[in-house]
Amino acid sequence: MTSETITAESAGTWHLGDLPVRRVGFGAMRLTGSAAFHLGDPSDRERSLAVLRRAVELGVNHIDTAAFYFSSLRSANELINNALAPYADDLVIATKVGPYRDWSGEWGTSARPEDLRGHVEENLRQLGRDHLDVVYLRRMRQDSIAEHFGALAELRAAGLVRHLALSDVEPRHLAEAQAIAPVVSVQNRYGLGFHDPATDALLAQCRAQGIAFVPFYAIAGEAGPRGAGTAHEEEVRAVALAHGASPAQVRIAWTLHQGPNVLAIPGTGNPDHLAENVAAGALRLTDEELARLDGARTG
Repeated sequence: MTSETITAESAGTWHLGDLPVRRVGFGAMRLTGSAAFHLGDPSDRERSLAVLRRAVELGVNHIDTAAFYFSSLRSANELINNALAPYADDLVIATKVGPYRDWSGEWGTSARPEDLRGHVEENLRQLGRDHLDVVYLRRMRQDSIAEHFGALAELRAAGLVRHLALSDVEPRHLAEAQAIAPVVSVQNRYGLGFHDPATDALLAQCRAQGIAFVPFYAIAGEAGPRGAGTAHEEEVRAVALAHGASPAQVRIAWTLHQGPNVLAIPGTGNPDHLAENVAAGALRLTDEELARLDGARTG
């Protein structure tokens, strides 16, 4: 594959509510440092800004971020604002609320329903916007999400939020939220290197209802925030070799093959990796290859 010549258009499009997005987007979590959140060394600012601008040049129009994505010197939202504002009309920025980190980077108590307006307004300030395109309620172990989601529905009615979404939920939480307001997207941990039957059921539920499903750690697998996964490497490498692709590209391609409503938001602070990730949207796996990878995942 010649990554430099392939754009995000090759992956096709889906809609987050009334907002069309290309199925390969960009996750901003790794823009701020050598590891997720406050771990590792702060990123090079100019390089991070260049990665964001290059993503848009490659046709990416869906960026996933959060106010709690920051390192000791870098804020993902601030980088996005500086690199991309004034924003293109077709650029969709999705953010998450619920978790909270204090000024030192330590995780605080998860938000109460009445705290969510402050979380939304902080994202608005950092991004330099007067409304947020998509806001995910990131569930923080609470059994019911009704009060939290209801608070976001009020902000949607007030015009601060355009569309609502859910993260780290079970099928019952999706039904609970839908009784309050429309849900345009669900974001759970999912990928070739991470198997959770409950999330498979949630994906099927989203597919049946035409709701976008946006996995996180799709490349990292079991490694999660630590980096790219190595599970099932033999099968992944064999498929990658057949296509002249990288293992990470195969993992992204497998994710996109799970349904037209499945989006990818791989994150990186490396411009070469960015081009590879975007190019993975053009990788078409055969039925035999998909079966081989599926067998490794479920075996």
